[in-house]
Amino acid sequence: MRDHANIEQLLVLANLESMNAELIHMQLTQSERLIRLNTIAIRQLEILTQSAINLGNTKLHLQDGNE
Repeated sequence: MRDHANIEQLLVLANLESMNAELIHMQLTQSERLIRLNTIAIRQLEILTQSAINLGNTKLHLQDGNE
């Protein structure tokens, strides 16, 4: 998976690994961890993807203004 993931996906994956360790420490069951981590992953990917889109739009706008 890591070989084909984009930067946003790699960032979320690293965060999930860390969060999973914390949830294990809190003694949550595997099914509860899966539910929580899935929710977190979806939210993080949405935020990061939207941020990347906004950044791209800002760059295009700045380029248009400099021409």
